[in-house]
Amino acid sequence: MSEFDLPSAWRKSSHSGASGDNCVEISGSPTAIAVRDSKDPEGPKLVFGRAAFSVFARGLRVR
Repeated sequence: MSEFDLPSAWRKSSHSGASGDNCVEISGSPTAIAVRDSKDPEGPKLVFGRAAFSVFARGLRVR
């Protein structure tokens, strides 16, 4: 996925609080999910295939 393939709509978690300045944002396409730092929206992005993102997200859940 190139920078041009990234959707323009980025979303923050509802758990990021009122200030929303210490969180990540995600954006998706039919084949991939991108993650970026909300404080640096023009900075680097992590891009996962959808299956890989599911594994990543499951690993983040608190048990």
